[in-house]
Amino acid sequence: MEFVALSSKGQFVLPKAIRDRHHWQAGTRLVVIDRGDEVVIRAAEPFVATSFESPDTPSVYAGKCLSLADMDRAVAAEAGRAT
Repeated sequence: MEFVALSSKGQFVLPKAIRDRHHWQAGTRLVVIDRGDEVVIRAAEPFVATSFESPDTPSVYAGKCLSLADMDRAVAAEAGRAT
């Protein structure tokens, strides 16, 4: 457990061991979440940004189009609730 103190401006320094463990360096953007009885601090961008293919890229699926009812039945069957 680490302890920190707030400055008169409401600032504190995260202990080096915590910064190193999470690979947080100067400039790392953090999100502060108030959960009522606790405050959570986490990296703002924990994952690499996703890039999407162009909308005009041909679809990989070559089968016939399914109706919404067909898709609902398939989802229900996969969930073990086949109707």
